[in-house]
Amino acid sequence: MTEPVFWLGLSLALVAMSLTAVLAAALPALQELGRAARSAEKLFDTLNRDFPPTLEAIRLTGLEISELTDDLNQGLKGAVEAGQSVERGLHTAKTGVSVAQRGGRRLAAGVKAAWRTWQTYPLKDPYA
Repeated sequence: MTEPVFWLGLSLALVAMSLTAVLAAALPALQELGRAARSAEKLFDTLNRDFPPTLEAIRLTGLEISELTDDLNQGLKGAVEAGQSVERGLHTAKTGVSVAQRGGRRLAAGVKAAWRTWQTYPLKDPYA
């Protein structure tokens, strides 16, 4: 048993059996790896086909949101201007009412004074 050729042959046989066992154990794993690669390729094809239109739709949605925001800002600006216009109109109306009240009081005071003066004015017959 001290024959070196025997030990060499035995070593080679054991290495061959070990490699066969490793390949037999690795074969299902390699098959699964191949299936995973095909699935990944299908996924990448689907993403390559569907992703650009989705990104375009998202971009267009962003543009529409920007346009709506601009329209809303313009509407708010118009509403603010309308509110300011109404406020100016109310101020003008208030000023007009105040002026009319003062004028009415003056007119009433003038009419009262004229009435009193007319009532107290001595009526004399110019022919008497």
